[in-house]
Amino acid sequence: MLSKFHRSQKGFTLIELMIVVVIIGILAALAIPRFMRATTKSKQAEAKSILKQIYVMEQAYRQEYNTYWGNGISASAAAPATMGRIGVDIGSTARYTYSLVAATNTFTATATSGVLDDDASADTWTMNEQGVLTCTVDDVTN
Repeated sequence: MLSKFHRSQKGFTLIELMIVVVIIGILAALAIPRFMRATTKSKQAEAKSILKQIYVMEQAYRQEYNTYWGNGISASAAAPATMGRIGVDIGSTARYTYSLVAATNTFTATATSGVLDDDASADTWTMNEQGVLTCTVDDVTN
């Protein structure tokens, strides 16, 4: 007859479970900030892409009319058709608001977001007539 001490016991001890929970917590603490940075960077791709489109279309417009188009123009998801004159479509799901300041020989296109992640900082990108893309406020590093 087997005593109650010699029976095989199945399952995990409390210590083993606590160690697993601690390991999962450490992995989550390392992975979540990296995941947030990666998703914010992927959202920034929208601004970069549309600013490049604006640059290309502004150059084409200047070739035809000898001036840049759109001084004081602003476009966002709420008013997507305002850049239709140069052929840049701002979709209804745009995360950024785009604005143009243009003169005969210069222009600056700006993309400004609301909050892309859970902090309070916005994200701002600019592109000028020379095709220089600059991040003036980076939500990834803030």
